[in-house]
Amino acid sequence: MIRVMIADDDALVRLGLADLLEGDEDISVVAQAPDGLRAVELATAHRVDVALVDVRMPRMDGITAIAHLRALPHPPKIITLTTFDLDEYVYDALAAGADGFLLKDTDPAEILRAVHLVATGSAMLHPAAARRLIDRYHRSGLPQTADARARLDRLTPRERDVLALLAQGDTNADIAGSLGMRESTVKAHVSRILTALDVTNRVQAALLARDAGLA
Repeated sequence: MIRVMIADDDALVRLGLADLLEGDEDISVVAQAPDGLRAVELATAHRVDVALVDVRMPRMDGITAIAHLRALPHPPKIITLTTFDLDEYVYDALAAGADGFLLKDTDPAEILRAVHLVATGSAMLHPAAARRLIDRYHRSGLPQTADARARLDRLTPRERDVLALLAQGDTNADIAGSLGMRESTVKAHVSRILTALDVTNRVQAALLARDAGLA
C-alpha cells in the first residue's frame, strides 16, 4: 500500500486528487494539508511514502516544505504540483529534491502512474514539459557547466548513455529497452550514477546532465 499525502491550498484540488487516488486499491491517502507548514506537521506525524506538494501555498511555500520534508528521518518521495505556465519556481523545487512534477491538468491515469513510479524510486518527468521547464527557468546560480562536466567525467561511457536517457525522462524500463539491458542492470547503473554525481535523486541527476549539455 502506497501512503500518500496531498498538500494544496485549493480544497477542490485536494478533494479531486483524493477521490482519484483512493480509487486505486494500492494507494491510501493518509493526510491532506492546506499549506506547507501543515504538510510538514502531518508528514512528521504519519508515515508518508509519496507527497504531492503544490508550489504556491500560504504560511510555507512548496519549495520550503520540500526542504523540510527531505530533512525528516524517513522522508517521502515528492511530486511537485504546478500549473506550469504560472509557476516560476518549479525548477527550484526540483533542484531542492523533488522526485518529479505533475501539471494540474495531467490525465488522471498519468497521475496514478506517477505515484506508483515515484514510490518505487523512479522519477516522473514528462519529457516535453521537463525540457521546456528546465530551459525556461535555468538560473545562473545553479551548478556551472564546467563543474557539471567534471562530474560527468566520473562516469563510464555506458553510465553516460543511461544518464542521457534518464535526463529525457525515461523510466528504467524505457532505458532497458533502448539500450538492450535488463531493468535490474539499469537500476544498478542509476544507483552508481547518483553516487558518482553526488546527487540525491534522478531529477537532480537529470538537471546536472542538462547543465553539462548531455541532454
